[in-house]
Amino acid sequence: MEDAIWVLIPLAPFIMGGFAIWTKHQRKLAELQIEATAEKAAQYASHSRELEERVRVLERIITDGGYDTALQIEALRDRREVESARTAEPKIN
Repeated sequence: MEDAIWVLIPLAPFIMGGFAIWTKHQRKLAELQIEATAEKAAQYASHSRELEERVRVLERIITDGGYDTALQIEALRDRREVESARTAEPKIN
């Protein structure tokens, strides 16, 4: 038993170095996972806002009887097409 301790003492710095490297690696993995989770949450929030806006527009169309519903729907489609074309164009600086 005493002989095993004498063998482990010179190996201690290597064992501690390996543990430090492993710990740093685990921390980096956790940071990457947090970043990915935050990015997904932002995407979901953006999508949710977009859906809420669409529902508000639909509610306004349905409850406002003074306008022709078909014309409003077409106008919204046209506006969405213009907006999507605008975001698809490459920006020149």
